[in-house]
Amino acid sequence: MTVAIYGIRSCDTMKKTMAWLDAHDIAYTFHDYKKEGVDRTRLLDWIKEAGWAELINRSGTTFRKLPDADKTDLTEEKAVQLMLSNPSMIRRPVLEASKLLIGFKPEKYAEFFKS
Repeated sequence: MTVAIYGIRSCDTMKKTMAWLDAHDIAYTFHDYKKEGVDRTRLLDWIKEAGWAELINRSGTTFRKLPDADKTDLTEEKAVQLMLSNPSMIRRPVLEASKLLIGFKPEKYAEFFKS
């Protein structure tokens, strides 16, 4: 199975995720979307599978620092534009494998990778 994770290298959750994958001998490729960005097509694919509300990180400082006008009345297109212009507003990690996993919970990963 090909595994790719997307996130920001300096993020504590990303560090925990990569440590968990390494400890379980799961090979993966890493895409730092703070440095490399994320393309619109990929983001739209994630949204199609998981929904934009699941992808946008409303608890992060980037989202909280937005002007109120940007945070209110979010639509899919508005959320897409915000995530493309501020990749740190995308929840971390996004793991692509045979399905999409968003966020990191060790028990969720254990269940997914046991099969």
